[in-house]
Amino acid sequence: MHINQVVKTLIFSDLIFNAALGLTAPIFAIFVTGQIHGGSVRVVGFAVGIYWIFKSLLQVPLAHWLDKNHGEIDDFWFLEIGLMVMSVGTLFFAFVKEPWHIYLLQAINAIAMAMAIPAWCGIFTRHIDKGREAFDWSLESTAIGLGVGIAGVLGGLYVSHFSFQSLYVLSGTIALVGGLIPLLAKNRMISPDKHNLSPSPVGKFDKLA
Repeated sequence: MHINQVVKTLIFSDLIFNAALGLTAPIFAIFVTGQIHGGSVRVVGFAVGIYWIFKSLLQVPLAHWLDKNHGEIDDFWFLEIGLMVMSVGTLFFAFVKEPWHIYLLQAINAIAMAMAIPAWCGIFTRHIDKGREAFDWSLESTAIGLGVGIAGVLGGLYVSHFSFQSLYVLSGTIALVGGLIPLLAKNRMISPDKHNLSPSPVGKFDKLA
């Protein structure tokens, strides 16, 4: 079974990146309420709200701007910068002490993902295997689901024996590795004119695999 090399690279990157973030998913509320001075369920709610509201408001205009610009170089670097900032932001959770630190990092991470997600989706869609669209998207969803699920279990086990802070350092470091993976396929991802790039037929990139 042959899959476009760009699609494989993006899925593998997304698997590592989201699994890294999944390490901290089960313990975020416990971390805020138990480790942060003044932390409470209300702080958790505000933190989650800040991330999702900021991300939701920003990603549509950013996606519109990306679509208006020819060439995939802007998409690629939006993706890379967004993933790198999110990785570092996750790592910095190891050093937060006050609720406003949490809010600030959540806002920064929201901006980062508002950059990365439209860019990732744009590149993935343009390089998807023609006639295999459902398969490619389901492979992406399956990879993320398995990665985050397993990481959630491991994160819960890890923090029961080690510190919250070290888990965030580990999570941010692994996310950084996942965010760097698209660089391996940079030349294959970037096209001179993305508006003239149609989904590739199955097997087009087989010789590159």
